Amino acid sequence: MAQPGHLSLAGRTVAFTTPGGGGGGGYGGRLDALLRQRGAHPLPVPTIAIRAHEPDRLRPFLLPGALDPFAALAFTSRSGIAAFSRALPSSPSANLPLSDAASALPFTVAALGSDADLLDYAFLARLSRDAGRVAVLVPDVPTPAGLVAALGRGSGRLVLCPVPAVDGLREPPVVPNFLAALEAAGWVAVRAPAYTTCWAGPGCAEVLVAPDAAVPDAIVFTSSAEVEGLLKGLDAAGWSWARIRTRWPDMVVAAHGPVTAEGVRRLGIEVDVVSSRFSSFHGVLDALAATFGSQKIEN
Repeated sequence: MAQPGHLSLAGRTVAFTTPGGGGGGGYGGRLDALLRQRGAHPLPVPTIAIRAHEPDRLRPFLLPGALDPFAALAFTSRSGIAAFSRALPSSPSANLPLSDAASALPFTVAALGSDADLLDYAFLARLSRDAGRVAVLVPDVPTPAGLVAALGRGSGRLVLCPVPAVDGLREPPVVPNFLAALEAAGWVAVRAPAYTTCWAGPGCAEVLVAPDAAVPDAIVFTSSAEVEGLLKGLDAAGWSWARIRTRWPDMVVAAHGPVTAEGVRRLGIEVDVVSSRFSSFHGVLDALAATFGSQKIEN
């Protein structure tokens, strides 16, 4: 049953290519739960995987006082926050990455939309003992470009950006464009290896191509990397996106926000529904439910 205040998807089968949960910080479990709350039948088709790095990869940035030269820490994904949190000291101590020096400058931690929920007291307390020094910034527009705008002019200051490496896929332009935009705004962007995004493998599309596959009313994409992974999986199975569309011509294609929609279209897939609210998955699910509602009225 749909939760009060949320549009229902009762009886709808909704496929999604979002990576699963677990230690890597995938989003799939959250989206699955939200679909169930709305009465939908989730159909997970994870086409990429989030592979956690050893915390040592980030540890040079987390040594005592290592973040003092930086003015900001900017996250573009929940997975980046999760990876950074795992690498932080396990408890507040005398040896934190932001020192207690009286001359220390203010420090900003920025994240997008509901990802900022992870920037709680337990996280911030392992950065600095001085709660007044650290400010959390959540841009009104939850996109990388919105984050750059909210940070303002860098004036040569350093910003640490924990972002993914990409294995077996082409790197989507989102992160390179984000880093370039920071540089254009006067920041010195330092890329930190937080985790790896990789293809889920040749069997990742099996749920969609199997002879007895459930008929999806919709498929939701939450990143362009997922689409590339799906196309590779379809190719490995001897299928194509065109064949999927022929098999299910009424399947609605939904994208989580305009950045994802642009990437999906760049890979040759038409998008039917784009969420205008994309700080959380509720936006794309509301847009999808509204589309199904309008189809009923037209019929």
